[in-house]
This record gives sequence, C-alpha cells and structure tokens, in this order.
Amino acid sequence: MGVTTVTDVPGAPADVLHTLFHSEQGGHEQVVLCQDRASGLKAVIAIHSTALGPALGGTRFHPYPSEAAAVADALNLARGMSYKNALAGLGHGGGKAVIIGDPGTLKSEELLLAYGRFVDSLGGRYVTACDVGTYVADMDVVARETRWATGRSPEHGGAGDSSVLTAFGVFQGMRASAAHLWGSPSLAGRKVGVAGVGKVGHHLVEHLLDEGAEVVITDVREDAVRRVLDRHPRVTAVPDTETLIRIDGLDIYAPCALGGALNDATVPVLTARVVCGAANNQLAHPGVEKDLADRSILYAPDYVVNAGGVIQVADELHGFDFDRCKAKAALIHDTTLEIFARAKSDGVPPAVAADRIAEQRMAEARTR
Repeated sequence: MGVTTVTDVPGAPADVLHTLFHSEQGGHEQVVLCQDRASGLKAVIAIHSTALGPALGGTRFHPYPSEAAAVADALNLARGMSYKNALAGLGHGGGKAVIIGDPGTLKSEELLLAYGRFVDSLGGRYVTACDVGTYVADMDVVARETRWATGRSPEHGGAGDSSVLTAFGVFQGMRASAAHLWGSPSLAGRKVGVAGVGKVGHHLVEHLLDEGAEVVITDVREDAVRRVLDRHPRVTAVPDTETLIRIDGLDIYAPCALGGALNDATVPVLTARVVCGAANNQLAHPGVEKDLADRSILYAPDYVVNAGGVIQVADELHGFDFDRCKAKAALIHDTTLEIFARAKSDGVPPAVAADRIAEQRMAEARTR
C-alpha cells in the first residue's frame, strides 16, 4: 500500500480521499495535495514509483470538473510515466502533477512560484517538466524556487522545446514497425496518415518526407494544416480524422493529437496496418489493444515511441547534450522491436508486452 500525504489541505473532501485509496491504478508511493490560497494554487503531485530513481513527469494545467477528477488524472498519468521511463531506459521512476484551473485566467508568476516551492519540498523525489497547459517559460519561473524543474529555456540552462526529439522517437518507432511487419525499416513509398500537425506532428512530417513516404495530414486547426502545406506542397490534407482513417491504401496511422484515438468507433474502420503516433493514452479503454490485434493491426505502444521528450528533459539534469539525447532516442527503434518480439513469444498484444517489460524492470530494481 502506498503512502498518501495530504499537504496543506485540512479536511480533504471525501471524494478525493476515495479516489486516492480506491483508484484502479493503485500502488502509488505518495500523493501530495497542494494549496496556496494567496495565489489560488490547487495542485496534485502524484509519485507512482521511485524504484528506478526520482519520479519524473510533467505538470498539467487544466480546468478539471472536480478535485477528485484531478486526483484521478494525476494518478493515471503518474503510473504511465513509470512505464514510459522504464522502457526509455532512464534512471527515473514515474510521477505527474496537475494544477487545477484554467491556465488562461489563473496562471500567474505568483502561482508558479508557489508550485515550485511545493515541488522543492519533496527534496528531489519528484522532478517536473512541461505538459498540457504549461510551457518552457513556465518552467523557467518554477525553477526559481526549485532545482527539480526541467524543460527550461536554453537561456536558463535548459534544453528548450522537446517536440523535436519526440517526433524523432516516433519516427524510430515507425521504422521498427515497418521492419517487423514488412521486413525493412524503410518507409519509402509508404502512405502515412498524420492526425495532428502541431508541435510534434509537423516535425514528424519532415522525417517522413525525408524518408520518401507519402504523407496525408489533418488537424482541427486550419493554420497548422496550412503551415505544412505551404512548406510541402506534395503533402495531402483531408478535412478530418474520420476521413483520414478510412483512406484506401493507408499503411501507417499516426495519432498525434488527443488521447483516446483508438476506440470502438475508429478501430473497426481503420484501414492502416500499423498505428504509431505521438499522442498519449491512445487506447480509449482496456480491450482496444485486443481489437487491434484481432484485425491484424500492429500497434506500437504510445508511451514507448513518444518517449523522446522525456529523454530530453531527463538529460537536462546532467547538462543537456542534444547529440547524446538523439542517440538515446534512436534506441526507441530497438525497444519497439523488443516489444514486438515479446508480444509474439508471449502470444499477447504489444501493449501488454510493453507493460510486462516495464513491470519486470521496476520489479528487478526494487530487489537490488
């Protein structure tokens, strides 16, 4: 049973405590509820595991409908970071933080500094970084109160934007998928559909075009699509993801936007033979991984192939070196192949095989 620490929240609501102690995710070492009334900060820091080292994971700033929903999200995300960091070969466990509120109206320097003090109070058990709703500039502020903040700007000793290496890692996952399924890592001539061409997706398109792939894109933001088309006229755009996943002859589908892209509605109509993308939490619910396998669709687990960003922020703690990070991110290719081999030998979907390898690495670390 993990230990739950409630920090500066007298009389924590019953629904929050119920979420902490009865979550299906379970097994967390520590959960800290943080509140600073002066700045309006309400945050949750969840530490799932420190078996492999200090917990590492980003800070999400989001207007959750309830405190219990924020706790549940933090627990789920922290557990995912343990698995991601284990398979990325990092000396880090998994953690995640969420700040409750609309970043567009609540975020302030005072709030970020207060949050930094809470991170610092954990003495290095949790290392934070950017996530949805937080940016490099925010981490620069947080870092004024703690040394345990990464994802900072180069001007402040950080590595800056991590989307470049995230895209590179996804590209390596695609190459491994092609090698496993078609016998060659080359993507030349393959038709790849990229859903979401924002920070990560547009870098991924560059890699695919350099490799000689045929690329089809979509995004809910017209300006994101236009940016890619203006630079690469041979890229094709379709109006929405529903159209993209039904394209005849699609070899690879790359979800690079919101989670839950693989669900009961999309999997039955998906034409691609491979799914490999940057989005987090692509499987909408347990069982979708089996649905993909039943349709002979090869799924490269999202938390494996999109680990380039966390590899970068982890390196920042040791003095960032881009070439060193890129070499480590290139190993995502080998890790993905290892997962496919384990899936075949165990007779399970790749998502299950990935979980087993991560759990094995954490268990072995606990016994050392």
